[in-house]
Amino acid sequence: MAELDWHAERSDLDGLAQLDRAPANDDIDLVAVRGYRQTRVRQQMAEYEVDAVILSDPVNIRYATGTRNMQVFSMRNAPSRYLLMTQTRAILFEFTGCLHLGEGFETVDEVRPSRTASFVAAGPHIADRERAWAAEMADTIRELTGETRAVVGVERLNAGAAIALKEAGLHVVDAQQPVERARAIKSPEEMKCVIASLRATEIGVGKLRAAIRPGLTEAELWSVLHKSIIEQNGDYVETRLLNAGARTNPWFQETSDNVIGANELIALDTDVVGCHGYYADFSRTFHSGPDQPTDLQKELYKVAHEQVHHNMGILKPGMSFRDYADRAWDIPDKYYAHRYYLSAHGCGMTGEYPYLYHHGDFPDAGYDGTIEPGMTLCVESFIGEDGGREGVKLEQQVLITETGVDLLSEFPFEEALLV
Repeated sequence: MAELDWHAERSDLDGLAQLDRAPANDDIDLVAVRGYRQTRVRQQMAEYEVDAVILSDPVNIRYATGTRNMQVFSMRNAPSRYLLMTQTRAILFEFTGCLHLGEGFETVDEVRPSRTASFVAAGPHIADRERAWAAEMADTIRELTGETRAVVGVERLNAGAAIALKEAGLHVVDAQQPVERARAIKSPEEMKCVIASLRATEIGVGKLRAAIRPGLTEAELWSVLHKSIIEQNGDYVETRLLNAGARTNPWFQETSDNVIGANELIALDTDVVGCHGYYADFSRTFHSGPDQPTDLQKELYKVAHEQVHHNMGILKPGMSFRDYADRAWDIPDKYYAHRYYLSAHGCGMTGEYPYLYHHGDFPDAGYDGTIEPGMTLCVESFIGEDGGREGVKLEQQVLITETGVDLLSEFPFEEALLV
């Protein structure tokens, strides 16, 4: 029994794992949040001279209106529900039988039934369905904008639907840039949603940590986080990133039925789309016990901890992405091959713009821009040797302020791995 209780007894979570849910956030003005976000999209549309957008990514629809419906289903069945938005009107085309879900939102002027333009829905008549869908969109856009050849931003459409829009006489452009630029800057009220999602996720991770036992499978342990997130009205976990032992290195090995052994590292990236649809994204690495961590395990952990904190320390408003890459922590050669693919990334309702690259990757993958107040960023580290048995994943979520950086993710690090 002593071995089974070992991890819980040394918990440094100050009761976090015993909480059922995060404190209520009754002070969040969701009307203000939705209004700010829709205004941001329209501002970026104007800046990029886009007359209308057709959004089919369910996360972008939720950002622009606050509405949600079958998020994961909608991601792989586009367009099955979509949003047409101009500077003056927002029309939500909702999935069959679901029109009531779009009612009562001040951000939605009208709800219409969608016309699902996919092969699954239309079979061999897909081309006809796409042309009919495009004709309906073109007529509505011309009516709303008064433009014969309106500039229309689209994203996440099947190729046939996008081609049909062009053939209908519209000037089709990519909506990703204006929408991502809109999402990048959070309002103070929006930040309350971000923090609510983080606090709820931290409770789930606390319960996961307290449940760690050799003999559990990775999936059994990972399910503890899922249960807590859903109980607290979070949405879903976007990835399968909990691994133990030799499956921690290299990173990006998906959660499996692998049995957690004694004295192994267990690495987790939360990737939770949580409360109010906001992303809670931090990473922690634990130790399964019953013995104390080895010197090698502690070395990996301390190096990852150093990388994250160095890179958090250089972030500041007005800094260019290139300058950040030049000043970021130098990854030692023995860990370079298995480095995380990013140094940091934006975070809102999912992972988002911008991506901040390592110095060595910047020439091929990087792009320049400016770190701005209101951005939420996740600072990343994965440390594992090429050919090494285990690795450590750590990550912190922060807010860029007018004067510096505020830490958002508060889940504690493992003291036993830092000594």
